[in-house]
Amino acid sequence: MSELTHLDRTGAANMVDVGEKAVTARSARAEGAVVMQPETVALIRRGDAKKGDVLGTARLAGIMAAKRTHELIPLCHPLLLTKVGVECTLDDALPGVRVSAEVAVSGQTGVEMEALTAVSVACLTIYDMAKAVDRAMRIEGVRLLAKSGGRSGDYRAEP
Repeated sequence: MSELTHLDRTGAANMVDVGEKAVTARSARAEGAVVMQPETVALIRRGDAKKGDVLGTARLAGIMAAKRTHELIPLCHPLLLTKVGVECTLDDALPGVRVSAEVAVSGQTGVEMEALTAVSVACLTIYDMAKAVDRAMRIEGVRLLAKSGGRSGDYRAEP
């Protein structure tokens, strides 16, 4: 069976059969950013957002999202993740918040989607918590930075 999900003769999608793949250590890193007004960065830094701790809540939302990726994206396998780390860092030069995630598993399929989902949901959480003061925020640059393990080997994004 192909590595990719395929359509059967009826046009129905099928989950990829990973039963014959070896259990190996696999990991993935992803990044993204929420660009905002400098005043919004200052508000988050002071901890004055009406909804509370923006960065802490975004980190938690990203971790929770990685664990539930299979519920959000059709045909993703449910995985017993061994590590999920999400970092949200204020960046005055952006201005905004840089978000990164690292996910690991010992399993038969990779965790790229879990890392990307963690970053995406963390960014969406930041937007939600600060939208009352800055509706012009933009979520940008969500991408896979690296993955390791599995039959396809390692991947590193261009800088």
